[in-house]
Amino acid sequence: MIATEMSEAIKALNSEAQYHIIGGDIDTCTINWLADTPAISRSDIKAKMAAMDAEKAQAEIDKAANKTSGTNKLKALGLTDAEITSLIE
Repeated sequence: MIATEMSEAIKALNSEAQYHIIGGDIDTCTINWLADTPAISRSDIKAKMAAMDAEKAQAEIDKAANKTSGTNKLKALGLTDAEITSLIE
């Protein structure tokens, strides 16, 4: 959900931020900044959301690469595919 992504980005930019989001789209929502929280610009929030999406995508790529690397190392030790699968599950 976009509101959740906005909240994650806001908290990443200012962990102490207090706010209320009305609406679900970053371009049209209203963000009420509470308790004297300094406003964070929409462009900064959008940039952080994009960076966080890129980090999540990279984490998935790294996870797949680590699985492949680990499997190859186990095969090099002489384990069969069945043995490797039983270790993973």
